Amino acid sequence: MPHPEPSVLVDATAVPADRGGVGRYVDSLVAALAVDGAWLSIVCQPRDAELFTRLAPGTRVVPAAESVATRTARLTWEQATLPRLVRKLAVDVVHSPHYTTPLANPVASVVTLHDATFFTDVGLHSSVKARFFRAWTRASLRRAELNIVPSRATADELVRIAGADRRVLHVAHHGVDTHRFHPPTPEEIAAVRADLGLGDTPYVAFLGALEPRKNVPALIRGFARACQGRADAPALVLAGQPGWDSQVERALDAVPHRIRVIRSGYLPFDRLAGFLGGAALVAYPSLGEGFGLPVLEAMACGACVLTTRRLSLPEVGGDAVAYCGVGAGDIAAAIGELLDDPARRAALSAAAQRRSKEFSWSGSATRHREAYDRATVLHRRGR
Repeated sequence: MPHPEPSVLVDATAVPADRGGVGRYVDSLVAALAVDGAWLSIVCQPRDAELFTRLAPGTRVVPAAESVATRTARLTWEQATLPRLVRKLAVDVVHSPHYTTPLANPVASVVTLHDATFFTDVGLHSSVKARFFRAWTRASLRRAELNIVPSRATADELVRIAGADRRVLHVAHHGVDTHRFHPPTPEEIAAVRADLGLGDTPYVAFLGALEPRKNVPALIRGFARACQGRADAPALVLAGQPGWDSQVERALDAVPHRIRVIRSGYLPFDRLAGFLGGAALVAYPSLGEGFGLPVLEAMACGACVLTTRRLSLPEVGGDAVAYCGVGAGDIAAAIGELLDDPARRAALSAAAQRRSKEFSWSGSATRHREAYDRATVLHRRGR
């Protein structure tokens, strides 16, 4: 006899105000789950209550009554208050979408582990952050009924490095928000160009936080090398929040004066389609990703994308993107070849749009619902 559909509480209190990758994952997932008819509740920071009510109409949205603005306050709330809320709401599953989970959770636990680079590439993170997420990854692998990972590559790394039991890992690829990320209109491209003061200058785009894992210093050096002797040199536009990569400024200081590099900072969501789709190419030479959402989003905008073969990136890009090594020389060679070959850029643009359609948030929601259902069964059996 089939068991009833589980009711799920998504703990969205860890989502930052700046909607980076984790924020876009949670926002898009709960919207897709609501459309799919999942029996859903969402607990969130008070500032996000209106947003989640709009994203997931018909769901129960519960603002956290206590302050959860800092990491310490949120963790205290998660461990002490969230289990009581779970009992009050009478849900069957708690989905913790960012590594940590209540250790005294009275119901089935599902935790999203976004990547394994805290184990494999410790130097790419601050030491405090790396220790924190390694500890919580191990705790979640031990205690949660299931751990959702966004790629097969991440699952493989957790098995290899963290000793994870593959049976507790459930792969659910991310999707792409086609309302925000789509081939842009000429007006959308023109608006971005005006905002950035580009005029008619072509540009290479990067979108992401300026942190060591994104390999931005090598991108800057490679771009400068690719532009040497080029009469129609494009600009390089670095869009995204400042990170803690101290090498970025040094790389920028070494760029010859005639080569133009623009640090645009944060770009509003309504500008991203024009920014990505209007670029001559989007360069994302990351040292490792759990999924690679910026690559997929650029593909959906019809961009010619250049990335690396590290971890999950080939799982996302397939044959629809160009690849390079992670060193400045490799990046320079790849950028130069793509700038000199507009036909290949056009072919990759078309292929990227086709492949991006294979990744949807509705498909991701289906995989998440399978995880909730399975976690409920495992919890009842005592795993």
